[in-house]
Amino acid sequence: MHGQRPKTQAEARDAIASAMRTIATEQAGLANLAAALDNGLSQPFAKAVEVLSLITGRVIVTGVGKSGHIGSKLAATLASTGTPAFFVHPAEANHGDLGMIAANDAIIAMSWSGESAELKGIVVYSRRFKIPLIAMTSGETSTLGTAADVVLCLPKAPEACPHGLAPTTSTLLQLAVGDALAIALLEARGFTPDHFRTFHPGGQLGANLTQVREIMHAGEELPRVPLGTMMPDAIRELARKRFGCVCVTREDGRIAGIFTDGDLARSLHLNLADTPIDELMTRQPKTIGPRMLAAEAMALLNEHNISALVVEEEGYPLGVVHFHDLLRLGAA
Repeated sequence: MHGQRPKTQAEARDAIASAMRTIATEQAGLANLAAALDNGLSQPFAKAVEVLSLITGRVIVTGVGKSGHIGSKLAATLASTGTPAFFVHPAEANHGDLGMIAANDAIIAMSWSGESAELKGIVVYSRRFKIPLIAMTSGETSTLGTAADVVLCLPKAPEACPHGLAPTTSTLLQLAVGDALAIALLEARGFTPDHFRTFHPGGQLGANLTQVREIMHAGEELPRVPLGTMMPDAIRELARKRFGCVCVTREDGRIAGIFTDGDLARSLHLNLADTPIDELMTRQPKTIGPRMLAAEAMALLNEHNISALVVEEEGYPLGVVHFHDLLRLGAA
């Protein structure tokens, strides 16, 4: 009952065994779904992708109960991956929200049995105005399945609930097919990380999708000295700009190398006053392009255990991005 906790090791083992049974049951359901997609479900799935990719309006997702919760998530996933979509609750549709559905839209109706009475109004509306109707159901010959233009018939699989009542495996299959639709549409539209960032500007995801050109230090902020600079002057530039590195450039402005505070520490035993930076710089530094994503830049810094990267294009230094810039942004 609610509020009770396993009190013994045996009860704890029973809880883990229950979790393993649930996962195994749902894994078997997904295996059945994969087999179906490789067989009878393949043609209707491809047709659904075609229908959804050709509409000029939006995808309307609807369903009640647990199917409705999965439908709401599907609408959000579609919208965030370049397919305009929103969720309409069938009960609200029957009380005026049908007016939100236009003739150039398409409807995905979700009902495991295909007999949800609440869907009747939206189904009739779709038939009246010839709005494409895609059914996601296990009842191919159900009321919903019979009415639909495309039926995504999901394989009947045992629920993880020992009583066979709580929707578990069934909702997982709906979720998986919904994700498969969203990704197939994303790929068909050529949806890029730049597009993705447009719909996800906030949080860590937005940070990871930021391009380094948006956060790099450029112009006078870029630490740089020409070839032949004596080390005292190079060290002053290193200290003044405080990025832990100095970009060394050729006469034509292209990158010749980089000198870092780590290089300085390793060179303290030398007579630096009489040493040009050419002798101590790294001649093939790690550089990145201005369109590299912040997450990729962070991974590169971590991989090579360095603190800053020079941003360059066609050999010319454009700016520098530091580990702290990426941390402040929230990239990880």
